[in-house]
Amino acid sequence: MDEFDIEKIDEVIHGRVRLGVMAYLSGAASADFNGLKAKLQATDGNLSAHLRKLEDAGYVAIYKSFVDRKPLTRVSLTDSGRKAFAAYLEAMSRLVDGAR
Repeated sequence: MDEFDIEKIDEVIHGRVRLGVMAYLSGAASADFNGLKAKLQATDGNLSAHLRKLEDAGYVAIYKSFVDRKPLTRVSLTDSGRKAFAAYLEAMSRLVDGAR
């Protein structure tokens, strides 16, 4: 456990919904809002709040457009979001490895 540093656990990512967003987007170029909402079993308001927190941290980029007069929101990881997620996974790995 000597190698584990609690300060390396990114609180912005650590929440269940935000972690789900980061994990999902790490394997996809982008995702639409409704797809994320369904995958994460979140409400509109809940997902919006979590996306805003990730966007404020610079971890995701949000693009809004219209398709056939309907709003479409797409979300993707930024380069800093990918780096932060990789660092988060490394920190969690150290925690798990140390607990074994």
